[in-house]
Amino acid sequence: MKNYTIAVLGSHSALDLCRGAKDLGFKTLVICQKGREKTYAKYFKNIVDEVIILDKFADILKPEIQKELIQRNCIFIPHRSFEVYINDYNAIEKKFKVPMFGNKFLLKAEERGVKPNQYDLLDAAKIRYPKQFSDPKDIDRLCIVKVLEKMRGFERAFFLAENYEEFLMYASNAISANRITKQQLEKVVIEEFIIGVQVNFNFFYDPIDGRLELIGTDTRRQTNIEGLVRTPAPYQQSIMAKTQIKYEEAGHIAVTVLESLLEDAFAMGESFVEASKKMVAPGVIGPFGLQTMITAGPPKKEIIVFDVSPRMPGSPGIFATPYSGYLYGENISMGKRVAMEIKMAIEKGELSKILT
Repeated sequence: MKNYTIAVLGSHSALDLCRGAKDLGFKTLVICQKGREKTYAKYFKNIVDEVIILDKFADILKPEIQKELIQRNCIFIPHRSFEVYINDYNAIEKKFKVPMFGNKFLLKAEERGVKPNQYDLLDAAKIRYPKQFSDPKDIDRLCIVKVLEKMRGFERAFFLAENYEEFLMYASNAISANRITKQQLEKVVIEEFIIGVQVNFNFFYDPIDGRLELIGTDTRRQTNIEGLVRTPAPYQQSIMAKTQIKYEEAGHIAVTVLESLLEDAFAMGESFVEASKKMVAPGVIGPFGLQTMITAGPPKKEIIVFDVSPRMPGSPGIFATPYSGYLYGENISMGKRVAMEIKMAIEKGELSKILT
């Protein structure tokens, strides 16, 4: 195991991956952006063997950096920050030569503006997701409107609208406030607003043994919507008139679900795996998340998927839920489960099944 190094970009879930890799006997390497390296080089250096500092994250694509990673026999683990800071799926698929854990060709399905995207996969898997409105004039219920921010192209601005008039009013306000552009508004995503409980189902698919595992479940802590809903009701309207609502992640909380919901959740996971095999071969490898709303009955509670994460989840706290413990006799993190899969593939001589 000492011949391999687990490498990851210094953001998102890097510490989770490094802890898991160290537990399984791997060396660890974190690629950091200058000014953001202390977390890995100082505060948690006990689990980070080596740090490479770049002027910007996207420099990882430079041939000399890739050569360095390959010479160290690195297996690279992608996460959402890797996608965001590279901001070029074509480069990830064709120019990034470091062996990558998981299916690099599935990563771009997370973006709604490509084909095939997560909606195509959900359709193929026959998984219900919120009703979409391609034309804002068709809005006939409360909807959440998602537009990329002007200043931070990887973050989305949100507003709610119940009809076309509200859509025009809030969109105009966002443009006037310099939060979005008219060009970004043309690529808007309008979804039915689902009333329910938000739960992320964090799965792991093992292609070697053909097994789907639920590693854990969590929910999000988001600014500034959480502060708003904690404000006494008489003040909420005046705050909303002055402040843009945001659903920006600040953290996660471990959350459990009723056992009666688990079969439905697993059925969705299994259908998603099979659909991904047909649509983006070789399909899902390793971790993926189905972000859902659980709605009330009658006739019974229903799980509706509103987002898909075809890669490492961002919540290191999912190990605090009991599901991986039911499988392995002890709770494990997603980072450790990734390392377990890589170790097993090395020992069985089947790395080709888990790398792209």
